[in-house]
Amino acid sequence: MATEMIVLAASVALLVVHIMLQGQTATHDRGLAWNAGPRDEGDVKPLGVLAGRAARALANFQETYPAFLALALGLAATGQTGGLGAIGALVWLIARIVYIPLYMLGVPYVRSLVWVVAMLGLLLMLIRFV
Repeated sequence: MATEMIVLAASVALLVVHIMLQGQTATHDRGLAWNAGPRDEGDVKPLGVLAGRAARALANFQETYPAFLALALGLAATGQTGGLGAIGALVWLIARIVYIPLYMLGVPYVRSLVWVVAMLGLLLMLIRFV
């Protein structure tokens, strides 16, 4: 199986981690009744620092995830897996994993640098199409 497809599967697990982290921190702040309820009060911002960071980290992941999905599937569909595409996929995944604790701990600058590294991974995947 192509590296990009393995990373694609791992990225789904990473998405689940993001969702669970956000859900658990929001439930911790708002309570189990809020989590189990219909949440009719609309889009309520998280109460605490960690819940807010988890929500923003998830949103950040969701902003770049479609690009990764398109690149990984596009490389696979065109038979251009491997090389820079595989390296880019791995760089993207590792950077996105590292990004989570940096965001949760509120580490400035390094977090942004890790985001740039993830974007470079996407760029490597894009270059593989050329």
